[in-house]
Amino acid sequence: MSLLQVILLAVIQGLAELLPVSSSAHVVVAEKLMGLDPSSPAMTLLLVMLHTGTMFAVIVYFWKQWRATFFSSAQEFKRFAWLAIIATVLTGIVGEIIIKIIEKTIFKGVPHAQIEDLFSHLGIVAPALLAAGILILIAGLLEGRQPDSSESNEITTSQASVIGAVQGLCLPFRGFSRSGATISVGILQGIKKARVEAFSFALAVILTPPVVAREALRLHHADHSGFAAAAFPSLLGAVFAFFAGLLALQWLSSWLERGRWYYFGIYCILASIAVFFLHHHGY
Repeated sequence: MSLLQVILLAVIQGLAELLPVSSSAHVVVAEKLMGLDPSSPAMTLLLVMLHTGTMFAVIVYFWKQWRATFFSSAQEFKRFAWLAIIATVLTGIVGEIIIKIIEKTIFKGVPHAQIEDLFSHLGIVAPALLAAGILILIAGLLEGRQPDSSESNEITTSQASVIGAVQGLCLPFRGFSRSGATISVGILQGIKKARVEAFSFALAVILTPPVVAREALRLHHADHSGFAAAAFPSLLGAVFAFFAGLLALQWLSSWLERGRWYYFGIYCILASIAVFFLHHHGY
């Protein structure tokens, strides 16, 4: 893996991360086209580090909004913390259950099989993109039919629980956009998009560190010498993903608020067709 490939993947990740189009799916497809193995420990570490770079971009960009809402008072922070804990716990439970089911069924009898082995299969990425696209399309179309007065600026415990559970569904599948799914579910529950968007990205910031630690440990167990070799390219990728993410946020985040959410659903559906085509041709 050359530094040029790392930079290219970082830019793709940074630009796609803040859109509900599954940045990881785009990175996986790019890796396949470059002849890289997305399921290898080094590549999964790189992907997680790219997410880390965009995570810091999210913190920098959304900090003022979070401070004015979730951190505006001790009471608001306690309420946000409760909702975040509930959502994150459900994410872990749902995600772990699905991962174990997949490892015990699809990979039954395969020694040392892990969920990351699915990452290289475009035959899995394509339907995940399709499912995310349909969900986003439905949420976007229904959103346009609802009066603004019917939307809530607050998130209830039950709504946060649903968002957390849906986020858990996204963990095992590259292509099922985490932000797309969680924001769409929030919209369908009648939460204002700006509010659920801020909550969704806050959950992403909470979720990223343990995922990074898990992948670093996985690489360490798989290849002790590989960690050092993959560390520098992954760190460089995180830096480029950070700046690409900031640039994307400056003009893309506002575009999400203009009632064009369903456009991303259409894009995901078209992207799934393209991925199906690549899979059919042996990628």
